[in-house]
Amino acid sequence: MKKYNTLALICLGLAIGSCGGTKEDLFSINEEVLKAQYTTNDALKLELSNPKGEKIDSVVYSMDGKRIGATKVANQFEYKLSNEKLGYKNLVATTFFGGEKEMDSTRIEVISSIVPKMLSYTIVNTYPHDHSAYIEGLEFYNDALYEGTGNGEGNDTQTRGVSSMRKVDYKTGKVLQKVEYPAEIFGEGISILNGKIYQLTYKQNEAYVYDVNTFAKEKTLPYYKAMEGWGMTNDGKNLYMDDGSEKIHVIDPTTFKQLDYFNVYSEGTKITSINELEWVDGKIYSNIYQKDVIIVIDPKTGSVEGILNLADLKKKITPLPDTDVLNGIAYNPKTKTFFVTGKNWDKMFEIKIN
Repeated sequence: MKKYNTLALICLGLAIGSCGGTKEDLFSINEEVLKAQYTTNDALKLELSNPKGEKIDSVVYSMDGKRIGATKVANQFEYKLSNEKLGYKNLVATTFFGGEKEMDSTRIEVISSIVPKMLSYTIVNTYPHDHSAYIEGLEFYNDALYEGTGNGEGNDTQTRGVSSMRKVDYKTGKVLQKVEYPAEIFGEGISILNGKIYQLTYKQNEAYVYDVNTFAKEKTLPYYKAMEGWGMTNDGKNLYMDDGSEKIHVIDPTTFKQLDYFNVYSEGTKITSINELEWVDGKIYSNIYQKDVIIVIDPKTGSVEGILNLADLKKKITPLPDTDVLNGIAYNPKTKTFFVTGKNWDKMFEIKIN
């Protein structure tokens, strides 16, 4: 716990110790009544320890810098967590007494109350796929398939690929249109919104915008802060992108500024390395980097609601040099089927999730 006392802070700011010591801490959040983890179904019960029985004017509680309530007594204060995001929360109690104030802090974690369902699938079709494509993004638009690729280095040949954004005939694997990038640019996830293709970059801290029909580049949009670009999707209005952590950012497609965010949790575990994203019927389907699974996320809460094990698909591709991990999810609303592939896979699978 971190404690702050007004007198102590003044003394710390002086170069010469003119204060004869610091005032002892009088108040603290009682951690004996706290749990390490809560769900959004829980109510947080806070109380203040006041071992010397000091007279308290008021106690103000805040969470992540936002005031959540106040009380005039040290005994229990209750706050419902139903509207809180999942993840770690910093709690601060500010106690006002005798014209002074003292602050004490602690931390809790809000986790998901949802137990994910184990999903199954059936393979509808198998199609050829360009083995040289280091897939980072996959999306259907007007019955056509679009891909974003990176220039990842092959595990076997140690040869770097070429980052690109392209339109593909998914039935033959033939590339119909393509934009390629120089070696210093690592292309990442894509999303198509309002007739524009957005593509992230891994380390360049910027996204590129193209006309979906002509592939003419329209603009470059810097990220709102320094971070990696991984996967991307959209809900018909805003973009959603991830950065390799457990966080998914909601992004304004015009300015590329953050509108909101949420953290992804499967019960009590935060899920990091969120990668390729696909929006389907109000849910986000996501690959997890280095895992042969797709998870289904509720974007209202960040809770994982379903898990699909696709490990068997890797047994059905040709083990060519540089074949890498599962990555790439595209939903075809016309057939109501999903298309999945991987980095440097020679096949793409059309599947129906049961």
